[in-house]
Amino acid sequence: MRVINTATDDLSTLNPDDSYWVYNGLDNCLTLEIDGVLEEQLDDTSRATYELSLALQAPILEMNLRGIRVNQRRKYTVVKQFEEQLARIEEQFYTIVHEGVGMKDFDNWRSPVQCKNLFYDVLGLPVQKKRNANGIFAPSTDEKALERLSMHFLGEPLCNHLLALRGLGKMLGFLRTKVDTDGRMRTRFNIAGTNTGRFASSESDFGTGTNLQNVTSALRSVFVADPGKILCNIDLEQADSRNMGALAWEKLLTADADRITDLLRRRSKKTPHWNPKLPWKGPIGAEFAGAYLDACESGDLHTTVTGMAQPDLPWGEAPDREIADRVAFKNKSHRDVSKVLGHGSNYLGTPPTMAKHSRLPTTLVKEFQTAYFNAFPCIPAVQQIIIDELAATSCLTTPLGRRRFFFDRPDAGNTQREAVADMGQSMTADELNRGLLRLWRTGAVDLLVQVHDSILFQFDERRIAEVVPLALEALSTVMPLREGRMFTVGTEAMLGWNWGYYADDNPDGLKKWKGEETRRRQEASFKLSALDL
Repeated sequence: MRVINTATDDLSTLNPDDSYWVYNGLDNCLTLEIDGVLEEQLDDTSRATYELSLALQAPILEMNLRGIRVNQRRKYTVVKQFEEQLARIEEQFYTIVHEGVGMKDFDNWRSPVQCKNLFYDVLGLPVQKKRNANGIFAPSTDEKALERLSMHFLGEPLCNHLLALRGLGKMLGFLRTKVDTDGRMRTRFNIAGTNTGRFASSESDFGTGTNLQNVTSALRSVFVADPGKILCNIDLEQADSRNMGALAWEKLLTADADRITDLLRRRSKKTPHWNPKLPWKGPIGAEFAGAYLDACESGDLHTTVTGMAQPDLPWGEAPDREIADRVAFKNKSHRDVSKVLGHGSNYLGTPPTMAKHSRLPTTLVKEFQTAYFNAFPCIPAVQQIIIDELAATSCLTTPLGRRRFFFDRPDAGNTQREAVADMGQSMTADELNRGLLRLWRTGAVDLLVQVHDSILFQFDERRIAEVVPLALEALSTVMPLREGRMFTVGTEAMLGWNWGYYADDNPDGLKKWKGEETRRRQEASFKLSALDL
């Protein structure tokens, strides 16, 4: 057998066959060498994360190979509906541009050049810039630019129409994604695709399918259970919020008044609209550290937060949830506002940034955040502790044992925001992935899709009473915190025969499971016929 020394031999002289053999040999030898080096670096913490990732390979490979069935008839119907909507909105948009603005030559809403001419040259709106592929800040009309331009009176109707057109265009593009010959759409889940432990997903290994983790609710009804099976979607209830509550409990339980004063003073310097009363004379110990987690476990967190952050609402006039669901701003309820802004505030979101994403006035965001931090001062306190740990070691470890090193400047705002968000989101990822693994090991279900804080699977519809409680238990998280407090992340199940939500026009859609399922499958045929076309 010929021996090739890759360190000294001239590899450029090899024939193609020998080159492939060398490439194959290097793949094996280098992998073995690297494995030996990495093995020495694994401690108890990193080994646990590694072993979880290793164990997940089997269920993820199974999901990648199985895919999910597509209802071609419903897909065709949904495509036609979206095409009709797009044509109608397109006609309205051109009418506004041609007759309202007077740009008779505008004929392509997909053209960035024409859109920039419309907004910046003709309407004279403030130019929104974005770094282009050459690293230069240049005028842009991308989604974020349009959202900012929509805040202007002249830009609002045009931007809203353009955003709707682009949204429909993306959905139509997704629906036209190639489906495999067996009528299923597949994706490729990547266990190590993100730093937080969340999966990433992309087109399948066969060049078909797409990312199934970002499918909007309007498109999900085209994905259906196999014959004789029913879909179940299990969602982790308030996982990110509960995890922030658990972090506050773990890191603040023994903090005294002086320690809390120091943390809040330093954190408030970064939030000038919030001025806590210092020195701290409020509660300490369990009452301080557990305030947010108590709110999470009290029932509907976002309604509770609404009540604490907006005490001037007419509470007592009707049930709390009804009061919280009343419209606050632009068709958003008080509860919606509390949910969006609460998550943003937990992860160091600034009022200007949160206002852009939520399309709410900056003043409203500042008012909410001030009331929110006053109601839960443990949140800014634990944020500061995480920032301090980041500055000291550039390394963070969650209560579930996932460690992450941060290589950017620890004093940079972006790094700090990423670090604080990572702690809660990494816990959610591990809670879901551990539950997914436990459920797969029961052998009772066919795993289909993992979507960050929920999983979709199917099983024999004759076994609903047996499998659903089993799955809910497998996906639940129960773990002890300091001083014996038990921390739980609950689960909620929805059942149906397609992935969309139940509605009058989608009777097979997912519906919250309340102990039994009385419906029967409506759609029996999924293939297109001549009558459909």
